[in-house]
Amino acid sequence: MMQTTYEVLTGKTTTNKNSLVKSWTRGVTFDENAKQQVLNMAGLPFIHSHIAIMPDVHLGKGATIGSVIPTKGAIVPAAVGVDLGCGMMAVKTSLTANDLPESLINLRHEIEKNVPHGRSANFQHGRDKGSWNNLPEDVMQAWLPLDAQFNYLCEKHPFLKNTNNKQHLGTLGSGNHFIEMCLDENQDVWVMLHSGSRGVGNKIGSEFIERAKKDMERWFIHLPDKDLAYIPEGSQNFKDYVEAVGWAQNFAKVNRQVMMQRTLAAMQKMIDKPFTAHLEAVNCHHNYISQEHHFGSDVWVTRKGAVSAQKGEMGIIPGSMGAKSFIVRGLGNADSFCSCSHGAGRLMSREEAKRRVSLAEHNLATEGVECRKDKSVIDETPSAYKDIEKVMVAQSDLVEIVHTLKQVVCVKG
Repeated sequence: MMQTTYEVLTGKTTTNKNSLVKSWTRGVTFDENAKQQVLNMAGLPFIHSHIAIMPDVHLGKGATIGSVIPTKGAIVPAAVGVDLGCGMMAVKTSLTANDLPESLINLRHEIEKNVPHGRSANFQHGRDKGSWNNLPEDVMQAWLPLDAQFNYLCEKHPFLKNTNNKQHLGTLGSGNHFIEMCLDENQDVWVMLHSGSRGVGNKIGSEFIERAKKDMERWFIHLPDKDLAYIPEGSQNFKDYVEAVGWAQNFAKVNRQVMMQRTLAAMQKMIDKPFTAHLEAVNCHHNYISQEHHFGSDVWVTRKGAVSAQKGEMGIIPGSMGAKSFIVRGLGNADSFCSCSHGAGRLMSREEAKRRVSLAEHNLATEGVECRKDKSVIDETPSAYKDIEKVMVAQSDLVEIVHTLKQVVCVKG
């Protein structure tokens, strides 16, 4: 039996001195601000058993990114966040490295043309470049299974009517979202992408975070951080939140499926050799809620930057845009609530990376990867993230590595 690698985090909590935190952080950075944020969360009275911290842990808003939070009787919407259902998808193709063109720049441009990405800062005279102006037929068809439930939600919550919803289906977004073409240890070609529920998910998350805060004020509940505001089970807000988040998580999964098909279509156009895809496929959330059974109870599990790793379950753990990524199989570790990290985890904030990393350093770190090399992506440069190899060692009892991927093309928003 494999020896566990977690450590117990101790420190001052505000409301429950007996709260426990188990962290898989040996050999990786776990800064003091993030530790205190974890302890604040652990002090909430409805935490079940303990909180599990993944090796990609870093400071987040309300809840720490890289945390698994089991609760009984309440959910903290800011812990789930606003990119509801954000996650990863990867497929293996029948292509090998030898089938790829010598230059990959035209292939990258074709993917960028096929999948809206990024965000326009000012778009009074047209739509945001990261959304659809006229919906393609494949996007319209993908929206249909989502439509009836969305219309029902709009009747209950009129704030949803004017959101970017179908216009964002099959679009990438910005920040750390990406589309990559990778080679595995056998030089087989994979496609991997990262995105979530886009504008409509953001609106749902933001709305219920504010409702929770207002309830805390109305009930005179004082918390160490306002972003720990919670929604009690049994309330109408709880029912509405779970319902809306469930739809957003489904939207996010479909969003990734549409982008994957459009990326593969771009590849088919630009690569001479016919190929098949989906020889192996994974589509997993890493910002979401789920009802599960752990340590003798049915609980709500919030994974904030964490992936489900039930025994035998496949998952994806990406590194930065210049590092390795991993297709993994879960080991079903009960102490982690059967979870693993969702990536490498940030070492620097976006602003710090822009201040500290030069364009020359970024270009060197992404050598051999066909990607943008301009200043606007320096906040995503490899040195802004933890060493993915160390992250994987720290969670060796949570997952086993099935494939090791290295990107050759990276599209950023």
